[in-house]
Amino acid sequence: MAGIMIVDDDNYIRELIGALLKNEGFRIYEATDGRDALHKFTEVMPYLCIIDIMMPNMDGYELCRNIRKSHEDIPILMLTAKGEIRDKIKGFEGGIDDYLTKPFEASELILRVKALLRRYKIATSQTVQIGTITVDRNSYSVISEGQKKDIPMKEFELLFMLASTPGRTFTRDQLIEAIWGYDFEGNERTLDVHVNRLRERFPEELYRFKITTVRGLGYRLEVLQ
Repeated sequence: MAGIMIVDDDNYIRELIGALLKNEGFRIYEATDGRDALHKFTEVMPYLCIIDIMMPNMDGYELCRNIRKSHEDIPILMLTAKGEIRDKIKGFEGGIDDYLTKPFEASELILRVKALLRRYKIATSQTVQIGTITVDRNSYSVISEGQKKDIPMKEFELLFMLASTPGRTFTRDQLIEAIWGYDFEGNERTLDVHVNRLRERFPEELYRFKITTVRGLGYRLEVLQ
């Protein structure tokens, strides 16, 4: 049974989300603010965190940054009344995986939680299946119809990062820092060029996935039905 930590200073919200997720079979842990969450985190080691932004003592942004220092792969869903694009950018840059604005529909919250947990299982693997290809980090190759296809290393790392959590939006800064490093001094267009090369190598009508530009944020990979 997957454990989920709900971090919110609003008792009603914690109880509401807790009841919804318990009905789906999840084990629930609660924290009233960021400091409380960090104190409990290593003890309970949740599979996923649902975090509010505006909280006393330590807000959601700072909590996300602290979690990411030692737990890069645990999915984080930010649940907040702050729905402006600048708030979303700040959240994604801080390490969140998804964003849901209050008020929210119970069914959407449950669907997003389940989707994040599915992505987490994919992210912990060194082999990712997307569309009609397999991206294998053990051999640094892309496999399509039983045939290995080697691509340049930076393109491979970019594809693997996007494919590991399909549907997740990565900011430009997150992608550049992860693939080229914090001290990258090249042009921002480098990322765009690599994305366009991947699009050319893997046309969506043949490989059943696409890399979507999220205006004002960055990119995400979507698997086509």
